[in-house]
Amino acid sequence: MGLVLGLAAGLFVLGMMVGASMRARWSLVLILFAAVLLIQLTLPPWHPLRMSTGGSPAPWLIFGGMVVIGLLYARLVRGLKARATEKEAAEAPAEPDKFREGELERYARHIVLRELGGPGQKRLKEARVLVIGAGGLGSPALLYLAAAGVGTIGLIDDDTVDSGNLQRQVIHRDDHIGMPKVFSAEKAMLGINPYITVRPYKRRLSAEIAEDLFSDYDLILDGTDNFDTRYLVNRVAVAQGKPLISGALSQWEGQISVFDPGNDAPCYQCIFPEAPAPELAPSCAEAGVLGPLPGVIGTMMAAEAVKVISGAGSVLRGEMLIYDALWGETRKIRLKRRADCPCCGVSQA
Repeated sequence: MGLVLGLAAGLFVLGMMVGASMRARWSLVLILFAAVLLIQLTLPPWHPLRMSTGGSPAPWLIFGGMVVIGLLYARLVRGLKARATEKEAAEAPAEPDKFREGELERYARHIVLRELGGPGQKRLKEARVLVIGAGGLGSPALLYLAAAGVGTIGLIDDDTVDSGNLQRQVIHRDDHIGMPKVFSAEKAMLGINPYITVRPYKRRLSAEIAEDLFSDYDLILDGTDNFDTRYLVNRVAVAQGKPLISGALSQWEGQISVFDPGNDAPCYQCIFPEAPAPELAPSCAEAGVLGPLPGVIGTMMAAEAVKVISGAGSVLRGEMLIYDALWGETRKIRLKRRADCPCCGVSQA
């Protein structure tokens, strides 16, 4: 047996000396092993050739089995290591200026747009957007921001999904009833685009956390349905110089504007100095709302966000777009800053 092993080693070294490939060298060793096994299985026990190569096939079968097990184990380890490396690479955050494999094809319809192109898509990837509210307006906005490739999306909401939401809040599903809205939305967003980062905050936005939270983001989308939160969002966005995209709904009508005093546009409080009386602005629960209407306005909010981030087109700064779904009418009105605005007026500068 030692003679055969020595011959195998000699063949391997000889192949190395003549520059044979690793595969060719191992092929020679395998041929030698097959020949020895054939001798052990076909020649009679007393044959000199069989005696000189071990005398019995058993040691060779055991040896061959051990080699096969070793090779299979090595291959398994290599495969597991390769899979772990691929998974780590896929889950690792990409460098801000680089797209990961598969992203360019995903965003191809954006990249071919002359107004957006590769530079615009890169700005989307690097952007950080905070959406306040994962309800009627937040649902379509979050879905389209995720699909568009906005790199980091934060969402804050303290509510849970209930069956009454599903008529219009399309990011949630029936089997998510009882789940916090931010986690239900996170599942849907990552299901659409696993290349983005989603930051869910299951809590109510308050004055105590708003400043620190907003400081992590470049752009704010307000999809809330109460005036106290709207004024808080506007105040902090103005203080930090962050553009604010705001949408609102009432029964059959929706409106959207980009409030951005840093670019000479009015802020929310310029247009709505005080909250209206409760009976003049009933909630959706009290007055009702057409199911597709939040989808129209929320999608417009996402479109404005893409334009603000990429610099494409004309943004609704200093303008309010109003959509009347009942009569199929859309109109825009001009908005102006107020010098006496308690939030962004000259006296506050």
